[in-house]
Amino acid sequence: MDFKSSDTIPGPRTEDQLPHTAQAAVKIVIVGGFGVGKTTMVGSVSEIKPLTTEETMTQAGIGIDDDYGSESKTATTVAMDFGRISITDKLVLYLFGTPGQERFWFLWNGLFEGALGAVVLVDTRRLEVSFDVMGRLEERGVPFVVAVNSFPDAPRYPVEELRAALDLTPEIPIIECDVRRRASSKDVLLTLMRFLHSLALSGALT
Repeated sequence: MDFKSSDTIPGPRTEDQLPHTAQAAVKIVIVGGFGVGKTTMVGSVSEIKPLTTEETMTQAGIGIDDDYGSESKTATTVAMDFGRISITDKLVLYLFGTPGQERFWFLWNGLFEGALGAVVLVDTRRLEVSFDVMGRLEERGVPFVVAVNSFPDAPRYPVEELRAALDLTPEIPIIECDVRRRASSKDVLLTLMRFLHSLALSGALT
């Protein structure tokens, strides 16, 4: 029987390596309730093959987990999603998607550690699940922007109505997006970077 020599084990893929021009790397977390599109966003925008920790949903979660959309959703993130995107030749973002099921929220504190900012993904059909998410970010002092994922059957509201419903202060950006599209997801991340830059200029980001 033929065996492959260990000498043939490939090294890191070229596309997985950091650009040689990279000078700064920033940790960003993508948070939200169950099924709002966090895994999809990381996958659509990452320039490397994303790491996911999705497991098949089972009967054991009935009565415990949020079952919204369970008729079409067959897997759920149980630890985190991870991806990477180069915003410029010098700036690289490391993306960490959090699990949406409430029973996995104990993992959030570790994922928030060292994060410069966050994207809160929102589904307008279930705005109420966003309050605990934003509350946890505020408790940790992590600045965030709100991205409204445009599901086909979700109602659409003017930005100011959403701001009032989510009880957001005027300076927090709200942006509509389609997380299936790389360009749209990248726009969300650029909005967060601009927001963080404005906070740094004002002295509000320490």
